[in-house]
Amino acid sequence: MRRTVRVASGLVTGCAVLLAAGCGSGTVSAADHASATEVTTGTARQTLAARYLAIAQPANRQLDHDFDGLEDNDDAHLAAAEADLRAAAATERRFDRLLLGIAFPAGTEAIVRLLYTVNQQRAQLTVTAAASRSTQQLHGYEQRLDAANEPVEQAVRVIRSQLGLPPPDTD
Repeated sequence: MRRTVRVASGLVTGCAVLLAAGCGSGTVSAADHASATEVTTGTARQTLAARYLAIAQPANRQLDHDFDGLEDNDDAHLAAAEADLRAAAATERRFDRLLLGIAFPAGTEAIVRLLYTVNQQRAQLTVTAAASRSTQQLHGYEQRLDAANEPVEQAVRVIRSQLGLPPPDTD
């Protein structure tokens, strides 16, 4: 299960500001996308795409596993939910570290830096949710966690597009 996407206006506005700062132009324009794509063509682009997928696919599988355990949670399983959330945050942070280890062209690098920032924020929120003392309190984080996923997904879609990859599976 991927976290469902519910957009909180304040977070989306913040993402738009970060995206504008990361791209330098205020928006992700067709020219920005084309520029990044032109720099990364052929074998170099395929190599970057393969390196990206080598870290993204296992991370996505792990996150799916971690968040699947939260669906039918009750107070008796709160410790398991905490463990799943901490594991998800660790996966998010590990993905970020590995992603920063790839040298991307400047246009893609700006989006990678944005992804790092919003994913670190999501990981911190996940750790905060893991400290919940009851499932009611944990469920209180659901909308915030869902909203925190939107800017991550937006950045991932741009990166994948620039690498010539299809959009991510959102099942």
